[in-house]
Amino acid sequence: MKLILLGPPGAGKGTQAKMLTERFSIPQISTGEILRAAVKDGTPMGLKAKQFMDAGGLVPDEVVVGIVRDRLQAADCNNGFVLDGFPRTVAQADALQASLKEMNKALDRVISLVVDPEALVERLTGRRTCKECGRGYHVKYDPPREIGICDACGGNLFQRDDDQEETIRKRLQVYSDQTSPLIDYYRDADVLTELDGMQPIIKVQEKMLSLLQAS
Repeated sequence: MKLILLGPPGAGKGTQAKMLTERFSIPQISTGEILRAAVKDGTPMGLKAKQFMDAGGLVPDEVVVGIVRDRLQAADCNNGFVLDGFPRTVAQADALQASLKEMNKALDRVISLVVDPEALVERLTGRRTCKECGRGYHVKYDPPREIGICDACGGNLFQRDDDQEETIRKRLQVYSDQTSPLIDYYRDADVLTELDGMQPIIKVQEKMLSLLQAS
C-alpha cells in the first residue's frame, strides 16, 4: 500500500498516518524526520542537506527528493509506505514520480483531507502544551481541569509560537499557494480521493480504511 496524505496544517495527517502504519504495517515517512535522520547518520544526501542548513538556507528540492528516494529504497518500504508532508509542490511530485518509476513502484492512492480554513485556525490556536511534561490540551475540545495547569504534572501550559493565529494563517496561505495545486495534479493522474477532514477522527479513519480496502 503506497500512499500520500495531503492536507493543510492541522488537518490531522499525522494522526491518520499513524493509524495507517499500524493497520498495514508500513512506515510513515515524514520529510522532517528523515531529513534530520540523514543529517545525523551522515549519508551523502544528509551531508549535502547539512551544508544548506548550517548556512541558514532552505534545502533544495533535489536534495530533499534524494533523501526521500533513499528512504523509499529501505527494506521496510517493500510492502508500502505513507508519505506525510511530501511532496509539497508539483515540482517535487514530478521528481517523486520519476523516482518511483525508476524503482518500479507506483502510488496506490493519494488522500486529501479537506478542512475549512477557519476551523483549522480555531483548532490550532486553541492548542496548549505543558512546559514540564509536554502533554497537549485544547482550550475548547480537551481543556485541563484547571485553566493553564497540566492535569498530569501541575506544570504551566503555554501556546507554541507556531500556534499563534498570524503564524497559522501564513502557513495556511503557503499551503494554498504551493501545495493545493497537487490536488489537480493527482486528480489528473486518477489516484486522488478527497475526504471530509471535519469529521471526528474515528469517522475519518473508518472512511479511509473502507476506501483502501476496496481498492
